[in-house]
Amino acid sequence: MTVRFSDCTYRYKRRNRPVLDHFTYQIPEGVTILLGPNGAGKSTTLKLATSVLTPQSGRVTYEGVGSGERAYRRHVSWMPQHITAAPGLTCREQVAYTGWLKGMNRTDAWTRAREALALVNMAENADKKATRLSGGQLRRLGVAAALVHDCRVLLLDEPTAGMDPTQRRVFRDVIAAAAATKGIRVLMSTHDVADLAEDADHVTVLADGRIRYDGGTTGFLSQAPDGTPTGRLAEAAYTHFVHSV
Repeated sequence: MTVRFSDCTYRYKRRNRPVLDHFTYQIPEGVTILLGPNGAGKSTTLKLATSVLTPQSGRVTYEGVGSGERAYRRHVSWMPQHITAAPGLTCREQVAYTGWLKGMNRTDAWTRAREALALVNMAENADKKATRLSGGQLRRLGVAAALVHDCRVLLLDEPTAGMDPTQRRVFRDVIAAAAATKGIRVLMSTHDVADLAEDADHVTVLADGRIRYDGGTTGFLSQAPDGTPTGRLAEAAYTHFVHSV
């Protein structure tokens, strides 16, 4: 059960070159890192997957359900790059409110909010005002809100931007645990190959709207030139794919 792009084409203006042209792709199991330079089509891919945009041709579906349908949005969730703390609400209240907006009844949203917070190691902050959270905690609150309604696919756009190394490590652990525990497919767009770490199950590289690599992390790292220091394997492999013809 996943999101599929079938022969999708999208351009922002009629006379512009398509950002994605006859693009076919499906989000793999586990955690997938979506890499690519500016203008590669990463943001457009995510916007199509979240149903913010609709392709001019082709389809985006979840198990045959089109991206414009309500049933699609029940299964696919998105965490934006910037999370805003709701003034006056506790963490549990903010997550529950998000669940209610997604169609849950108040009782279920309230119950599931605590479960979602526990999943991202934030249960002890359930009664804390959201405005008092640190930047890293606020990102985890955003993940809890995205997961509260039992989505099957989670989309993340540059979620670790602005985080320090410790916050990035914690965030990646939370995402990996959520994917493993709930069986959620995660697609995380990033400019920073450091987000790959060695935690991702899968890597997809986009350049000029085309997939340059789509496969396992081990296969991706193996494309780094011989002699590349271990700490720079991801960067070297990324450079190889982006600059290959």
